[in-house]
Amino acid sequence: MVRCSILEITCRPAYVVTLEAGVQEKAETAIPVTTLSPPEGNTTFVDGITWCVAHAGVSQIDLQNALDWACGLGMTDCRAIQEDGPCFHPDTLVSHASFAFNSYYQQNGNSDIACNFGGTAVLTKKNPSYGKCIYEAPGSVRSSAPPMLERDRIFIWQNLAGFLLLLYLGRYYDWLM
Repeated sequence: MVRCSILEITCRPAYVVTLEAGVQEKAETAIPVTTLSPPEGNTTFVDGITWCVAHAGVSQIDLQNALDWACGLGMTDCRAIQEDGPCFHPDTLVSHASFAFNSYYQQNGNSDIACNFGGTAVLTKKNPSYGKCIYEAPGSVRSSAPPMLERDRIFIWQNLAGFLLLLYLGRYYDWLM
């Protein structure tokens, strides 16, 4: 039997088999304690600064799906790769995905898992920034993506709260009828 921990991203045997005594419970199977250390797999602290970019050899469909996720559920700010943004040109899927992937990677602790995107991304030590398109790096003050203003955050939360309230009231109304 193997016990896996989401917090540690490792698996350890829950039981140790010995030749003399049969099966004994392993003493180290206690619940892991969360620590404030950098995420496992962090390459920024080991090998210097890294960026996450799209892998040029993957299918366009997989790359588009990963880009859609990064700019949607991944909550990456993709305004810089919109038509009037500083990173729109070159207008290629690889270029746009690279910017979005790196933004997500930098905002999520520079861990290897934050630069996977279903195998469509790869780490590089070469700064992919060009012209006015500045890719975020650890400790950088800003990238080409405009900062999300506090009023934008408030607007999003107000809309979410309003939607949930309407959903609740609609179900309550249906319950009454």
